[in-house]
Amino acid sequence: MKGPPAGGIKALIEATAADLDAVDRREGSNGPEWSIGGIVFAAASRDRAEFRLARPVVAAALRTPDTAPSDRGPDWVAFAPDELDGHAIDRAVAWLTSAWRRADGET
Repeated sequence: MKGPPAGGIKALIEATAADLDAVDRREGSNGPEWSIGGIVFAAASRDRAEFRLARPVVAAALRTPDTAPSDRGPDWVAFAPDELDGHAIDRAVAWLTSAWRRADGET
């Protein structure tokens, strides 16, 4: 991706998830959620994305800027970058695809 998409992190997650295989999208109470085989692995709102990751990945992710624990549980990280620059885009896409692969392996 050349630059940040219009619509912020939610638009980035929407566009990236559209390229993943066997993904279901539904509107959750706070915005869209993505799942595979019934396992939700990502969610997004206008300015925040959440990813269901392996716990060692969550621990590492929480040491990076603009992240916080998610209310969804210990396997989740919330990411709300102040600026959707190249580094933030790279992290969001990597975490989304990691979450998708993990969920796919559990189905």
